Amino acid sequence: MALSRTVRPADWLLDKVERGNPSTRLDEPHPGDRAWSLGNRVRPLVHGATYFAELFERIEATAEGDLIFFTDWQGDADERLTGEPGSEVAEVLGRADERGVDVRGLVWRSHSALLGFTAGENLRLGEDLQRRGAEALLDMRVRHGGSHHQKMLVIRHGDDPTRDVAYVGGIDLCHSRRDDAEHLGDPQALDSMSDDYGETPPWHDMQAAISGPAVYDVETVFRERWEDPTPLSRSPIFWLRDRILRLDLSPDPLPEQAPPPPSPDGGTHAVQLLRTYPDLRLNRDYPFAPGGERSVARGYTKALMKARQLVYVEDQYLWGNHIGDAFVQALSARPELHVVAVLPRVPDLDGLSRVPELLGRRRAMVEMMRVAPDRVAVYGLENRAGTPIYVHAKCCLIDDTWATIGSDNFNRRSWTHDSELSAVVIDTDPDDPHRYARTLRLDLAREHLDREDDDPMDDCTDPAGMFAAFAQSAARLDAWYDGGRVGPKPAGRLRRLAPPRLGPVARALALAPYLVMHDPDGRPPALRRVDGF
Repeated sequence: MALSRTVRPADWLLDKVERGNPSTRLDEPHPGDRAWSLGNRVRPLVHGATYFAELFERIEATAEGDLIFFTDWQGDADERLTGEPGSEVAEVLGRADERGVDVRGLVWRSHSALLGFTAGENLRLGEDLQRRGAEALLDMRVRHGGSHHQKMLVIRHGDDPTRDVAYVGGIDLCHSRRDDAEHLGDPQALDSMSDDYGETPPWHDMQAAISGPAVYDVETVFRERWEDPTPLSRSPIFWLRDRILRLDLSPDPLPEQAPPPPSPDGGTHAVQLLRTYPDLRLNRDYPFAPGGERSVARGYTKALMKARQLVYVEDQYLWGNHIGDAFVQALSARPELHVVAVLPRVPDLDGLSRVPELLGRRRAMVEMMRVAPDRVAVYGLENRAGTPIYVHAKCCLIDDTWATIGSDNFNRRSWTHDSELSAVVIDTDPDDPHRYARTLRLDLAREHLDREDDDPMDDCTDPAGMFAAFAQSAARLDAWYDGGRVGPKPAGRLRRLAPPRLGPVARALALAPYLVMHDPDGRPPALRRVDGF
């Protein structure tokens, strides 16, 4: 089936009512029932090294009167954006503030390192930036056991709005993210990863660079969180410690928001921001999202039901029955639809969390493969040395039309429980409305098939052809391993993944920790009862 030459954003994107959050001001600049901006240019930045290098240049180019707003799930003050001394995250942002740039940050406070989290590193980033004059606050306004998982950064220029840019995606300003296409890992590596990934874990990730009116929308997401009058934390222990450390506990007023930047040359991208905010309960609702917002879940569900040929996913998790059901409905409705998912080969952590995470994957994969065993393919990645690549990217491409890069994963936690932010792109170019999504899909396929930049990709141009090319490449590599690694290693990085094999006892023991700790439900009780979003 040929893809349509005419694409209407309204057919694919949520309108204001469908977003389901009348309290947000995110969509106020958009006319009528439209909940997206037009005339943008979005550039996918694949790999942390690519993003960090651009971020370094953009921040270094800021001057007095400019703004830098960012949020972070995990931050390391000493992570080098370019690998060179002087490019450390805290140093680069600190220098900007000292030049007169208004630097504001919301860093998730995080849970204890005893639970495998990074509270100490996030605290250090906040301390270092505050010491340099930037206003970086530790934000724990989350549901119990939840997190602020959004990863965004906005740069606005007081003298030239055409240079404004916003970054949205899955890349934190922290260790292990600065990897490139070779996937040898970031020399500044996390020390908590599973031994399967080696000393410098290979890391696959991406961020979207947005120019145009949508920059204003990303900034609004930040402003809504910053201006929330709720205390940054309700813990008296955190309050006392912050007082002792003389940390800033109160967000200062933000300057007036400048109008949206103009559309750049060649700006044909409609951009919609999808978000998750949980129901906080106990009368602690977000004023901009009382009862929460689940536009991530709603946006994906709407787009999946439009799918006709290929859903291509890169994701950290892909967990649970809710996710499996969304794909099952799409696969059942369209006999010609295929699904390709690229996931981590193994979980990122050793220990007690591994089996519950594998159970989550199994719950999603079994449902999908039961309804369409020949139309669903799930792969892991490895580098040329055979080390697994940790897939941290959160990307979904549907029929070379609907394309998203964000912080949200395919699981109930991301769809209901933590804060998330994703940027959806629909290309409105009348000459080729599929260029943006198709180009990104082929760029990712080229890397995973381990082809050179000038190698042809004709076999993958058609979505069905790419499904077959991935299957053939993975089959060759799997056969090489099964045959004892005799002869030259075949080209390609794809390894076929089957649903994890877990016995009935293991599944039963893992179910409670999976549902409560790994994939909790952040919906209001009324939505839980009807199992809706």
